Amino acid sequence: MTLARLAALHGVATSYEPSPDHSVPVPPGTVVAVLAALGVDAATPEAVAASLAAAERAEAARLLPPTVVHWHTPDSAPPAAFTALPPGTAVRVETEDGDEARWTTAGPAGETPPWPGLPLGVHRALARTPDGRTARATLVVAPRRAPQPPERSHGFLVQLYSLLSARSWGMGDLGDLAELAGWAGRAVGAGFLQINPLHAAVPGTPTDPSPYRPSSRRFPDPVHLRVEDVPEYAHGGDRRRLDELLRRAGALRRAVLDDGGLIDRDAVWALKREALEELRSVPLGPGRRAAYCDYLARQGQALEDHATWCALAERYGPDWSSWPSALRDPRSPATARARRELIDRVDFHTRLAWLTDTQLAAAQRAARDAGMAVGLVHDLAVGVHPGGADAWADQHTFAQGMSVGAPPDAFNARGQDWGLPPWRPDALAASGYAPFRDLLAHLLRHAGALRIDHVMGLFRLWWVPRGQEPVAGTYVRYDAEAMLAVLVLEAHRAGAVVIGEDLGTVEPGVREELARHGVLGTSVLWFERDWEGTGRPLPATAWREGCVATATTHDLPSTAARLTGEHVGLRHRLGLLTRPLAEEQAEDAAEVGEWLAHLARLGLLPEGARGEEGAVRAVYRFLLRTPARMVGVWLPDAVGDRRPQNLPGTWDQYPNWRLPVAGPDGRPVALEELVASPRLHALMRVFTAPPDPPPKEAGSRTAPPGARLA
Repeated sequence: MTLARLAALHGVATSYEPSPDHSVPVPPGTVVAVLAALGVDAATPEAVAASLAAAERAEAARLLPPTVVHWHTPDSAPPAAFTALPPGTAVRVETEDGDEARWTTAGPAGETPPWPGLPLGVHRALARTPDGRTARATLVVAPRRAPQPPERSHGFLVQLYSLLSARSWGMGDLGDLAELAGWAGRAVGAGFLQINPLHAAVPGTPTDPSPYRPSSRRFPDPVHLRVEDVPEYAHGGDRRRLDELLRRAGALRRAVLDDGGLIDRDAVWALKREALEELRSVPLGPGRRAAYCDYLARQGQALEDHATWCALAERYGPDWSSWPSALRDPRSPATARARRELIDRVDFHTRLAWLTDTQLAAAQRAARDAGMAVGLVHDLAVGVHPGGADAWADQHTFAQGMSVGAPPDAFNARGQDWGLPPWRPDALAASGYAPFRDLLAHLLRHAGALRIDHVMGLFRLWWVPRGQEPVAGTYVRYDAEAMLAVLVLEAHRAGAVVIGEDLGTVEPGVREELARHGVLGTSVLWFERDWEGTGRPLPATAWREGCVATATTHDLPSTAARLTGEHVGLRHRLGLLTRPLAEEQAEDAAEVGEWLAHLARLGLLPEGARGEEGAVRAVYRFLLRTPARMVGVWLPDAVGDRRPQNLPGTWDQYPNWRLPVAGPDGRPVALEELVASPRLHALMRVFTAPPDPPPKEAGSRTAPPGARLA
């Protein structure tokens, strides 16, 4: 019980409940290892006793937590952490704008002075008790709810790399994104475009193509640049060399679009990097130079660290843990010397970050100019690569020797290890959540909304000790109130919507808490059933309003593959099924058939039950009947793509993150062809047609149970 008490004080679970009626104990060795990653010695009984005594003394002596949250309302009361201070304690708050406010806790007579009206922001508080004790805390004053979509809207979900145009250099880029935004807003009334994370990747050959294992979440990856849109491209450089690179880029594009090849990110970056190196010889004009200097000043130390890591990675490799020991510390004298020696390379990488930032801004402007109410929806990955720039620059914030994952569940009996080091909750709190605040502020600069992958991580994360199987992990709890306050505050400042990816195992109460603060959820049609009742498809009217409703995601089969059952055959060919093929097919057919019958009863299948293309439209007709604030169309669905972009459980067995958008026959579809697709326009007429008539009365024709689509 002593170890359990120590673990509880530090938010470390000693058991977890995979289901409401089942509790699983955490191995004691895991608890000890996780506590060690938090700087707590629990290696021996004596160490546990000493650490527990020290923690309890610190808890008893603590006047204030490191970070205090105040939800702002016109008549809000003081934060509970302040009212719990001893009577007569004087509190002085210095706001982030440099103003000052004072407040005193209730005196002996019990009268509580009015709480001063503080502006939204992140402030510093100092408390001094009558007996002379003091405490400092970060005070986060946040609105109670994040901004909401200004109107109900529909939009597209797309993996940017997969969307090639006639100008792409072998993969989709920010120029393609701007073109798609301009078309989608004007031609089909789209209100948003949700894209994959554009975070900077860890360099190397081969580069990990997953956008969810980045080197840095704060800075974008320059592989997404449209080189010809860089202003300096038109004004100098070795034109013969640039023309040759453009010719080779065309060959990469044709290899994907015409020859059925996979997207080769490394080959694309090799060409773009050579072109961008050439463009460095072109002097920036006065206005461009001023804009660049302004960007450098705004980004400050974080950008300098990122660019320094990139320069050092060119010389020593992409894993900082293998660098010379003196360079593993970003603040060491050796690192400062190396930064000076490599200043030319550091400048190159800061310039790449700036160029990418400017094209991101241009894409969002294109979306808004096209009439989109939201515009770009950026995606925040759950973590970063342990050898990358963020993990090097902010080592004290990450739990060394730990990895984020997921516990065993019905779909994965061994659990999951994502290979991403988690943030230390104690380090976040001590910093006033500065790393999280800075990350959000940067991502929201050119976004109308932000999707947070595995949003449950604001509450707790599954930590797996290095070298252990995922089943041997445990949950570590974060201060969800503080995380949410920072999130809502930064979203408010940016005027941006927040979307949480809350699929899978979700702790009770989490969705309700997110909804209270205006964070939209994610609802996928195939998972929306009356799980607490009949188990049948959930009626459209019973869906939650605060969500993005969609038919699929990048980790799931396309709608066409789901309807035809092709996804089961794919998983069988790759050896991913845990049951006989016939059994999996029968269960899948029954689930799809039940949904089709439901859609038919509602009159959403006018084309009949055997047309796969018509059934895709029926699915989206149904989503429009839900009260969801945002309805997302998986862009590959619009042209009948049958291949998933990512197949969880595979590595090199399947070309994850390397497939272009394609038609039903697997032939790639370029952006120019996509926007002219009759199939796409037939689907989008679902969104512009008059509202559907009410559901037909019982007895109307329906698809038979288990119906299959040709």
